[in-house]
Amino acid sequence: MRKVRGGWSWIFPFLQSSMFWKFDLHSSSHIDTLLEREDVTLKELMDEEDVLQECKAQNRKLIEFLLKAECLEDLVSFITEEPPQDMDEKIRYKYPNISCELLTSDVSQMNDRLGEDESLLMKLYSFLLNDSPLNPLLASFFSKVLSILISRKPEQIVDFLKKKRDFVDLIMKHIGTSAIMDLLLRLLTCIEPPQPRQDVLNWLNEEKIIQRLVEIVHPSQEEDRHSNASQSLCEIVRLSRDQMLQIQNSTEPDPLLATLEKQEIIEQLLSNIFHKEKNESAIVSAVQILLALLETRRPTFEGHIEICPPGMSHSACSVNKSVLEAIRGRLGSFHELLLEPPKKSVMKTTWGVLDPPVGNTRLNVIRLISSLLQTNTSSINGDLMELNSIGVILDMFFKYTWNNFLHTQVEICIALILASPFENTENSTITDQDSTGDNLLLKHLFQKCQLIERILDAWEMNEKKQAEGGRRHGYMGHLTRIANCIVHSTDKGPSSALVQQLIKDLPDEVRERWETFCTSSLGETNKRNTVDLVTTCHIHSSSDDEIDFKETGFSQDSSLQQAFSDYQMQQMTSNFIDQFGFNDEKFADQDDIGNVSFDRVSDINFTLNTNESGNIALFEACCKERIQQFDDGGSDEEDIWEEKHIAFTPESQRRSSSGSTDSEESTDSEEEDGAKQDLFESSSANTEDKMEVDLNEQTGRLDPNCSMRGAAQTGSSAPAVPPLPPLNALLCLQDLEGQQEKNSSLLSKLHF
Repeated sequence: MRKVRGGWSWIFPFLQSSMFWKFDLHSSSHIDTLLEREDVTLKELMDEEDVLQECKAQNRKLIEFLLKAECLEDLVSFITEEPPQDMDEKIRYKYPNISCELLTSDVSQMNDRLGEDESLLMKLYSFLLNDSPLNPLLASFFSKVLSILISRKPEQIVDFLKKKRDFVDLIMKHIGTSAIMDLLLRLLTCIEPPQPRQDVLNWLNEEKIIQRLVEIVHPSQEEDRHSNASQSLCEIVRLSRDQMLQIQNSTEPDPLLATLEKQEIIEQLLSNIFHKEKNESAIVSAVQILLALLETRRPTFEGHIEICPPGMSHSACSVNKSVLEAIRGRLGSFHELLLEPPKKSVMKTTWGVLDPPVGNTRLNVIRLISSLLQTNTSSINGDLMELNSIGVILDMFFKYTWNNFLHTQVEICIALILASPFENTENSTITDQDSTGDNLLLKHLFQKCQLIERILDAWEMNEKKQAEGGRRHGYMGHLTRIANCIVHSTDKGPSSALVQQLIKDLPDEVRERWETFCTSSLGETNKRNTVDLVTTCHIHSSSDDEIDFKETGFSQDSSLQQAFSDYQMQQMTSNFIDQFGFNDEKFADQDDIGNVSFDRVSDINFTLNTNESGNIALFEACCKERIQQFDDGGSDEEDIWEEKHIAFTPESQRRSSSGSTDSEESTDSEEEDGAKQDLFESSSANTEDKMEVDLNEQTGRLDPNCSMRGAAQTGSSAPAVPPLPPLNALLCLQDLEGQQEKNSSLLSKLHF
């Protein structure tokens, strides 16, 4: 097949693939042959590569075989019993894996048989009776099978599990295995009917599953159990709140969420993590639960859920008062964690030694403080101010130069203090305050914590260090955002009057430094940060099909270029793939192949400011001069298809001297490029310009239909590109055999 210029080579592999499926060369499955044998075994079928595809395709014979009692029992045994230890590791879990895929292929007959057969369910349930730790791979198979049964046969499975008095005990026993935690969450999410779901929630609440999960978050437990119990509680909170927002007319509240939000439950959780020794895993897991409880959400008009902004008074965004009261009683303990976190070894980094490192504990405590600031509760704000927790985290901001996780959380805390226009009173109601009101935490930030002074000192220290050849501090980007936040709060913030007063009350030296900093250093930094990098440099396209019009003398806004762009953007017919390239009729009559057409490619409408009558007259004159009548009697006549040189008058050559050819194009010679350039420029000239051809020199013959005949010479079933009317003279000067290839080369130059 002739290579098409313009980047169509990508489509050939796709065409080959589509032709394969078009002829439907898929062979029949070997499974049908095996099933005709009376002594065929389950393992023989499972050894076939396409057994899963045949099962999902509802192969009747295969499903009937799998539904046999002995086959279903073997499938369940594969996913609940440890395979022999002496087997090759590569094939040891082959049959358990295939069994799981077959049982979860969502075949209704198989789901019905599993959900209704008590013996099969008991065999499946027996996996939980194994000692800890469970095999994680088999646990994932077991969880997947039981989960799909819960979603497809909820009433039968829930009734079966309720009869097992030790079900919740076994779940708590194996909660350190992630697959078992997933099974618990599936039990909460896979049951769609409202009433059965509510029954499950009530049942689990009666089994005290919340209290049991809270007890696991204790320093005496293992880290995996901490993490999975915490994640389970967090997911219960989010799932319950999302469900409440989606079903706002629900008559019954979520019992699990109501239990977790009780003050005594939160106090028990906090008591566990502050018990004697400081265990980082237990502390982080508990803080994750608190963050989930403090995460306020509300529905959007599109039905999605989004985080509420600070100060939002929507009822759905309110945090339970009991949660805040329980946390407030332990703020002192959390503050101590900032000062004395769990012991961690010295950490050596590429730029220095961290002794001690920030650690996950302190980072999560700061996240907790930022969530508390978002609630904007007066009592909690007062306690944080009294403990000077904001000052401590600000010290950490400047001490740990390269910890951007820390810097981000500190920036959020400062932004929340600057942007909070309300305060929650003791009875959890919202009270609007005047912008000059007594915002004690904001005053604390400027006066006690000396935020302005610390920003100025850190900025000057960084500039001095960079001037000496040192490295820029890692917190400078966050420091710039904090400084901009202060400037914004001074001008347009909810407490702008108070911020202005606090800046005015600064010592004269500090205030002058701040004003100079805002107009000079900060302004210059903001200017550099807002530079549009796209418009500052010329982006050069690397496409081989594009050409720089400035170098060739063509104007990008010319009518010719616009016509070519419109031509390129035309839509193709929907059956282009079937028609593209050679087909079964590639040796048919060329006239028949040429009749194939596109839907819209041939519909090109544009106008050019040229003298049409002059072009027509010129074309007819060339045809009369160049085309000679065929003489069958003369055999020694020169070859009419031989390519001849075309000579132009000096005036035409002078007009074309202003343009330049594409030096990177290797398809055509420089002489051919010059000739094409002359002809195209003459077609777009004013009405007085004419293309002059020396008629005294012999040249190749012209054929008015050469463009379509040239396309037929390629032997392709795709239609030839419709010629543009002003280009007929150029097209007819080419030899017919290479017509399409040279046209494609020329059109690619002109941004086709």
